[in-house]
Amino acid sequence: MGSERHTVRANGIVQAVRVAGPPDGVPVLLVHGNVSSAAFWEPLLPRLPETLRVVAPDLRGYGDTDTAPVDATRGLGDFADDVAALLDAPGLFAPGARPVVVGHSLGGGVAMRLLVDHPDRVAGLLLEAPVSPYGFGGTRDLDGTPTTPDFAGTGAGTANPDFVTRLAARDRGADGPTSPRNVLRSAYVADPASLGADEDLLLESMLTTATGEDNYPGTAVTSAHWPGTAAGERGVLNALAPAHFRLADELVAVQAKPPVTWVRGDADVIVSDTSLFDLAYLGSLGVVPGWPGEADCPPQPMVGQTRAVLDRYAAAGGTYREVVLPGCGHSPHLERPAEFVAELLALTGVPSGV
Repeated sequence: MGSERHTVRANGIVQAVRVAGPPDGVPVLLVHGNVSSAAFWEPLLPRLPETLRVVAPDLRGYGDTDTAPVDATRGLGDFADDVAALLDAPGLFAPGARPVVVGHSLGGGVAMRLLVDHPDRVAGLLLEAPVSPYGFGGTRDLDGTPTTPDFAGTGAGTANPDFVTRLAARDRGADGPTSPRNVLRSAYVADPASLGADEDLLLESMLTTATGEDNYPGTAVTSAHWPGTAAGERGVLNALAPAHFRLADELVAVQAKPPVTWVRGDADVIVSDTSLFDLAYLGSLGVVPGWPGEADCPPQPMVGQTRAVLDRYAAAGGTYREVVLPGCGHSPHLERPAEFVAELLALTGVPSGV
Protein backbone atom coordinates (compact mmCIF):
# COMPACT_ATOMS: atom_id res chain seq x y z
CA MET A 1 0.00 0.00 0.00
CA GLY A 2 1.51 3.32 -1.09
CA SER A 3 0.43 6.73 0.17
CA GLU A 4 -0.32 10.11 -1.37
CA ARG A 5 0.23 13.45 0.33
CA HIS A 6 -2.67 15.84 0.73
CA THR A 7 -3.06 19.19 2.42
CA VAL A 8 -6.33 20.05 4.12
CA ARG A 9 -7.45 23.19 5.90
CA ALA A 10 -9.21 21.93 9.01
CA ASN A 11 -9.69 23.42 12.48
CA GLY A 12 -8.17 26.67 11.23
CA ILE A 13 -4.79 25.30 10.16
CA VAL A 14 -3.33 23.65 7.07
CA GLN A 15 -2.71 20.00 7.89
CA ALA A 16 -0.51 17.67 5.89
CA VAL A 17 -2.02 14.21 5.54
CA ARG A 18 -0.85 10.91 4.07
CA VAL A 19 -3.68 8.95 2.49
CA ALA A 20 -3.68 5.36 1.25
CA GLY A 21 -6.26 2.88 0.03
CA PRO A 22 -9.65 3.29 -1.67
CA PRO A 23 -12.06 6.01 -0.45
CA ASP A 24 -14.64 3.37 0.48
CA GLY A 25 -12.13 1.16 2.30
CA VAL A 26 -12.36 0.27 5.99
CA PRO A 27 -11.33 3.51 7.71
CA VAL A 28 -8.18 3.68 9.83
CA LEU A 29 -6.72 6.85 11.36
CA LEU A 30 -3.03 6.76 12.36
CA VAL A 31 -1.87 9.34 14.93
CA HIS A 32 1.89 9.62 15.40
CA GLY A 33 3.78 10.31 18.60
CA ASN A 34 6.01 13.07 19.92
CA VAL A 35 9.14 14.16 18.01
CA SER A 36 8.07 12.39 14.84
CA SER A 37 5.48 12.82 12.08
CA ALA A 38 3.16 10.77 9.88
CA ALA A 39 6.29 9.55 8.09
CA PHE A 40 6.80 7.22 11.07
CA TRP A 41 3.95 5.13 9.65
CA GLU A 42 5.53 4.77 6.20
CA PRO A 43 7.34 1.49 6.99
CA LEU A 44 4.00 0.02 8.10
CA LEU A 45 1.90 0.95 5.07
CA PRO A 46 3.25 -1.67 2.62
CA ARG A 47 2.16 -4.34 5.10
CA LEU A 48 -1.48 -3.21 5.15
CA PRO A 49 -4.15 -4.61 2.82
CA GLU A 50 -5.62 -2.48 0.04
CA THR A 51 -9.06 -2.91 1.62
CA LEU A 52 -8.20 -0.27 4.24
CA ARG A 53 -8.60 3.49 3.85
CA VAL A 54 -5.69 4.89 5.85
CA VAL A 55 -5.36 8.54 6.85
CA ALA A 56 -2.22 9.65 8.72
CA PRO A 57 -1.92 13.36 9.57
CA ASP A 58 1.09 15.33 10.69
CA LEU A 59 0.09 16.87 14.01
CA ARG A 60 0.49 20.62 14.46
CA GLY A 61 4.16 21.53 14.75
CA TYR A 62 5.32 18.30 13.11
CA GLY A 63 5.97 17.26 9.53
CA ASP A 64 4.47 19.64 7.01
CA THR A 65 1.46 20.75 9.07
CA ASP A 66 1.34 24.38 10.19
CA THR A 67 3.45 25.25 13.23
CA ALA A 68 0.45 26.32 15.25
CA PRO A 69 0.86 26.91 19.00
CA VAL A 70 -0.11 24.25 21.54
CA ASP A 71 -2.24 25.43 24.46
CA ALA A 72 -1.02 23.05 27.14
CA THR A 73 -3.83 23.93 29.53
CA ARG A 74 -6.12 21.92 27.22
CA GLY A 75 -4.00 18.81 27.67
CA LEU A 76 -3.88 17.21 24.23
CA GLY A 77 -7.11 18.94 23.22
CA ASP A 78 -5.56 21.05 20.45
CA PHE A 79 -4.22 17.93 18.75
CA ALA A 80 -7.48 16.02 19.22
CA ASP A 81 -9.51 18.89 17.76
CA ASP A 82 -7.24 19.01 14.71
CA VAL A 83 -7.65 15.28 14.16
CA ALA A 84 -11.41 15.40 14.74
CA ALA A 85 -11.75 18.06 12.05
CA LEU A 86 -10.23 15.63 9.55
CA LEU A 87 -13.01 13.09 10.04
CA ASP A 88 -15.33 15.21 7.89
CA ALA A 89 -12.75 16.93 5.69
CA PRO A 90 -13.54 16.38 1.98
CA GLY A 91 -11.63 13.66 0.21
CA LEU A 92 -10.25 11.80 3.23
CA PHE A 93 -12.88 9.42 4.60
CA ALA A 94 -16.31 8.40 3.36
CA PRO A 95 -19.09 10.56 4.89
CA GLY A 96 -19.84 9.59 8.49
CA ALA A 97 -16.84 7.26 8.74
CA ARG A 98 -16.00 5.74 12.13
CA PRO A 99 -12.34 4.79 11.90
CA VAL A 100 -10.28 2.53 14.06
CA VAL A 101 -7.92 5.06 15.63
CA VAL A 102 -4.30 4.03 16.14
CA GLY A 103 -2.26 6.23 18.47
CA HIS A 104 1.46 5.90 19.15
CA SER A 105 2.85 7.31 22.42
CA LEU A 106 1.59 10.93 22.57
CA GLY A 107 -0.76 9.89 19.76
CA GLY A 108 -2.27 7.36 22.15
CA GLY A 109 -3.27 10.22 24.41
CA VAL A 110 -4.71 12.08 21.42
CA ALA A 111 -6.69 8.96 20.50
CA MET A 112 -8.08 8.70 24.04
CA ARG A 113 -9.06 12.38 23.97
CA LEU A 114 -10.74 11.87 20.59
CA LEU A 115 -12.79 8.99 21.99
CA VAL A 116 -13.86 11.03 25.01
CA ASP A 117 -14.87 14.02 22.88
CA HIS A 118 -16.36 12.13 19.90
CA PRO A 119 -17.35 8.63 21.07
CA ASP A 120 -19.77 8.21 18.17
CA ARG A 121 -16.96 8.61 15.62
CA VAL A 122 -14.52 5.97 16.89
CA ALA A 123 -14.93 2.29 15.95
CA GLY A 124 -12.00 1.08 18.03
CA LEU A 125 -8.73 2.17 19.63
CA LEU A 126 -5.31 0.65 19.11
CA LEU A 127 -3.07 2.23 21.74
CA GLU A 128 0.60 1.69 20.91
CA ALA A 129 2.90 2.41 23.88
CA PRO A 130 0.47 5.16 24.94
CA VAL A 131 1.05 7.89 27.48
CA SER A 132 -0.70 7.06 30.74
CA PRO A 133 -4.28 8.37 31.09
CA TYR A 134 -2.81 10.33 34.04
CA GLY A 135 -0.20 12.09 31.89
CA PHE A 136 3.58 11.82 31.95
CA GLY A 137 5.42 11.97 35.28
CA GLY A 138 4.50 13.53 38.60
CA THR A 139 2.11 10.88 39.96
CA ARG A 140 2.79 8.20 42.52
CA ASP A 141 0.24 5.38 42.31
CA LEU A 142 -2.32 3.56 40.18
CA ASP A 143 -4.92 6.23 40.93
CA GLY A 144 -2.71 9.01 39.53
CA THR A 145 -2.26 10.76 42.88
CA PRO A 146 0.02 13.82 42.47
CA THR A 147 3.46 13.46 43.97
CA THR A 148 3.47 17.20 44.75
CA PRO A 149 0.69 19.80 44.56
CA ASP A 150 2.16 21.35 41.39
CA PHE A 151 3.20 18.07 39.71
CA ALA A 152 6.90 18.95 40.01
CA GLY A 153 9.23 17.09 37.69
CA THR A 154 6.94 17.27 34.66
CA GLY A 155 6.63 19.40 31.55
CA ALA A 156 9.05 21.34 29.41
CA GLY A 157 11.67 21.75 32.11
CA THR A 158 12.35 18.01 32.02
CA ALA A 159 13.56 18.05 28.41
CA ASN A 160 17.26 17.54 27.80
CA PRO A 161 18.44 20.97 26.57
CA ASP A 162 21.17 19.53 24.37
CA PHE A 163 18.68 17.27 22.61
CA VAL A 164 16.38 20.25 22.02
CA THR A 165 19.30 22.27 20.62
CA ARG A 166 20.33 19.45 18.29
CA LEU A 167 16.74 18.96 17.19
CA ALA A 168 16.41 22.66 16.35
CA ALA A 169 19.71 22.53 14.44
CA ARG A 170 18.52 19.51 12.40
CA ASP A 171 21.55 17.58 13.61
CA ARG A 172 21.90 14.35 11.62
CA GLY A 173 25.08 13.18 13.30
CA ALA A 174 25.66 10.32 15.70
CA ASP A 175 28.08 11.85 18.19
CA GLY A 176 26.88 11.69 21.77
CA PRO A 177 23.79 10.15 23.36
CA THR A 178 21.64 13.27 22.90
CA SER A 179 21.89 13.44 19.12
CA PRO A 180 18.46 12.78 17.57
CA ARG A 181 19.89 9.83 15.65
CA ASN A 182 21.15 8.17 18.81
CA VAL A 183 17.91 8.93 20.67
CA LEU A 184 16.08 7.20 17.81
CA ARG A 185 18.37 4.20 18.08
CA SER A 186 18.38 3.92 21.87
CA ALA A 187 14.93 5.11 22.98
CA TYR A 188 12.46 4.63 20.14
CA VAL A 189 13.35 0.96 19.64
CA ALA A 190 14.95 -1.76 21.73
CA ASP A 191 17.12 -3.03 18.88
CA PRO A 192 18.48 -0.33 16.55
CA ALA A 193 18.92 -2.97 13.85
CA SER A 194 15.12 -3.04 13.59
CA LEU A 195 15.27 0.43 11.99
CA GLY A 196 17.07 -1.04 8.99
CA ALA A 197 16.96 1.03 5.82
CA ASP A 198 14.24 3.25 7.32
CA GLU A 199 16.56 4.92 9.83
CA ASP A 200 17.18 8.06 7.78
CA LEU A 201 13.48 8.39 6.91
CA LEU A 202 12.57 8.20 10.60
CA LEU A 203 15.34 10.62 11.58
CA GLU A 204 14.13 13.16 9.04
CA SER A 205 10.66 12.77 10.51
CA MET A 206 12.01 13.59 13.97
CA LEU A 207 13.84 16.65 12.63
CA THR A 208 10.58 18.21 11.40
CA THR A 209 9.62 18.90 15.03
CA ALA A 210 9.00 22.60 15.64
CA THR A 211 10.95 23.72 18.70
CA GLY A 212 10.24 26.63 21.01
CA GLU A 213 7.95 27.81 23.77
CA ASP A 214 4.73 27.21 21.82
CA ASN A 215 5.68 23.76 20.57
CA TYR A 216 8.44 21.38 21.72
CA PRO A 217 9.23 21.41 24.56
CA GLY A 218 7.23 24.47 25.72
CA THR A 219 7.51 26.76 28.73
CA ALA A 220 8.62 25.76 32.20
CA VAL A 221 7.92 27.24 35.61
CA THR A 222 9.93 26.92 38.78
CA SER A 223 8.78 24.73 41.63
CA ALA A 224 9.55 24.71 45.33
CA HIS A 225 9.61 20.93 45.10
CA TRP A 226 12.30 18.62 43.69
CA PRO A 227 13.59 18.83 40.99
CA GLY A 228 12.67 22.53 40.88
CA THR A 229 10.58 22.64 37.70
CA ALA A 230 6.92 22.13 36.83
CA ALA A 231 4.74 22.39 33.75
CA GLY A 232 4.00 25.71 32.12
CA GLU A 233 0.95 26.55 30.03
CA ARG A 234 2.39 26.35 26.51
CA GLY A 235 3.94 23.61 24.43
CA VAL A 236 3.92 19.88 23.93
CA LEU A 237 5.58 18.48 27.06
CA ASN A 238 3.30 20.59 29.21
CA ALA A 239 0.28 19.30 27.30
CA LEU A 240 1.40 15.81 28.35
CA ALA A 241 1.91 16.78 31.98
CA PRO A 242 -0.64 15.51 34.52
CA ALA A 243 -1.46 19.08 35.57
CA HIS A 244 -3.22 19.38 32.19
CA PHE A 245 -3.72 15.87 30.79
CA ARG A 246 -5.77 13.61 33.07
CA LEU A 247 -8.68 11.84 31.45
CA ALA A 248 -8.97 8.51 33.26
CA ASP A 249 -12.40 9.21 34.69
CA GLU A 250 -13.68 10.63 31.40
CA LEU A 251 -12.46 7.60 29.50
CA VAL A 252 -14.19 5.21 31.87
CA ALA A 253 -17.41 7.25 31.68
CA VAL A 254 -17.70 7.15 27.87
CA GLN A 255 -21.11 5.66 27.07
CA ALA A 256 -20.30 4.12 23.69
CA LYS A 257 -17.30 1.96 24.51
CA PRO A 258 -15.52 0.66 21.41
CA PRO A 259 -13.01 -2.17 21.82
CA VAL A 260 -9.48 -1.19 22.85
CA THR A 261 -6.27 -3.02 22.02
CA TRP A 262 -3.19 -1.95 23.94
CA VAL A 263 0.10 -3.00 22.36
CA ARG A 264 3.39 -2.44 24.13
CA GLY A 265 6.90 -3.79 24.31
CA ASP A 266 8.33 -5.05 27.58
CA ALA A 267 11.65 -3.30 26.78
CA ASP A 268 10.13 0.18 26.33
CA VAL A 269 12.32 2.80 28.07
CA ILE A 270 9.99 5.76 27.43
CA VAL A 271 6.57 4.58 28.61
CA SER A 272 7.39 2.24 31.47
CA ASP A 273 7.13 1.83 35.22
CA THR A 274 10.91 2.42 35.11
CA SER A 275 11.00 5.10 32.42
CA LEU A 276 14.34 6.68 31.58
CA PHE A 277 12.39 9.87 30.81
CA ASP A 278 10.77 10.07 34.27
CA LEU A 279 12.89 12.31 36.49
CA ALA A 280 11.72 10.46 39.60
CA TYR A 281 13.09 7.19 38.24
CA LEU A 282 16.29 8.88 37.09
CA GLY A 283 16.59 10.37 40.57
CA SER A 284 16.30 6.92 42.10
CA LEU A 285 19.23 5.84 39.92
CA GLY A 286 21.30 8.82 41.05
CA VAL A 287 21.29 10.36 37.57
CA VAL A 288 19.39 13.46 38.73
CA PRO A 289 20.83 14.71 42.05
CA GLY A 290 18.83 15.56 45.12
CA TRP A 291 16.10 12.95 44.78
CA PRO A 292 14.08 13.04 48.02
CA GLY A 293 13.52 9.29 48.14
CA GLU A 294 10.91 6.66 47.35
CA ALA A 295 8.42 7.79 49.95
CA ASP A 296 8.33 11.39 48.74
CA CYS A 297 8.91 10.93 45.02
CA PRO A 298 8.41 7.42 43.63
CA PRO A 299 8.67 6.73 39.90
CA GLN A 300 5.40 6.92 38.02
CA PRO A 301 3.82 3.47 37.46
CA MET A 302 2.87 4.29 33.87
CA VAL A 303 2.04 0.78 32.69
CA GLY A 304 0.21 -0.06 35.89
CA GLN A 305 -1.87 3.10 35.60
CA THR A 306 -2.95 2.34 32.05
CA ARG A 307 -3.91 -1.21 33.01
CA ALA A 308 -5.87 -0.01 36.04
CA VAL A 309 -7.82 2.51 33.94
CA LEU A 310 -8.55 -0.03 31.20
CA ASP A 311 -9.70 -2.49 33.87
CA ARG A 312 -12.18 0.14 34.99
CA TYR A 313 -13.19 0.72 31.35
CA ALA A 314 -13.93 -2.99 31.02
CA ALA A 315 -15.80 -3.13 34.32
CA ALA A 316 -17.99 -0.27 33.06
CA GLY A 317 -19.02 -2.23 29.97
CA GLY A 318 -16.09 -1.93 27.57
CA THR A 319 -13.52 -4.47 26.45
CA TYR A 320 -9.77 -4.31 26.07
CA ARG A 321 -6.88 -6.56 25.16
CA GLU A 322 -3.31 -6.07 26.36
CA VAL A 323 -0.63 -7.37 24.03
CA VAL A 324 2.92 -7.46 25.41
CA LEU A 325 5.74 -8.08 22.94
CA PRO A 326 8.89 -9.52 24.54
CA GLY A 327 12.14 -7.73 23.72
CA CYS A 328 10.29 -4.92 21.96
CA GLY A 329 10.74 -1.24 22.73
CA HIS A 330 8.66 1.89 22.25
CA SER A 331 7.66 1.35 18.60
CA PRO A 332 6.04 -2.06 18.04
CA HIS A 333 4.84 -1.08 14.56
CA LEU A 334 8.51 -0.69 13.55
CA GLU A 335 10.01 -3.50 15.60
CA ARG A 336 7.30 -6.16 15.37
CA PRO A 337 5.22 -5.16 12.35
CA ALA A 338 3.65 -8.57 11.67
CA GLU A 339 2.18 -8.82 15.18
CA PHE A 340 1.15 -5.18 15.06
CA VAL A 341 -0.68 -5.55 11.75
CA ALA A 342 -2.47 -8.65 13.05
CA GLU A 343 -3.82 -6.70 16.02
CA LEU A 344 -4.88 -3.79 13.81
CA LEU A 345 -6.71 -6.05 11.36
CA ALA A 346 -8.45 -7.86 14.23
CA LEU A 347 -9.89 -4.50 15.35
CA THR A 348 -10.98 -3.54 11.85
CA GLY A 349 -12.54 -6.92 11.15
CA VAL A 350 -10.47 -7.31 7.98
CA PRO A 351 -9.05 -10.85 7.67
CA SER A 352 -5.26 -11.17 7.55
CA GLY A 353 -3.92 -11.67 4.06
CA VAL A 354 -6.77 -9.77 2.37
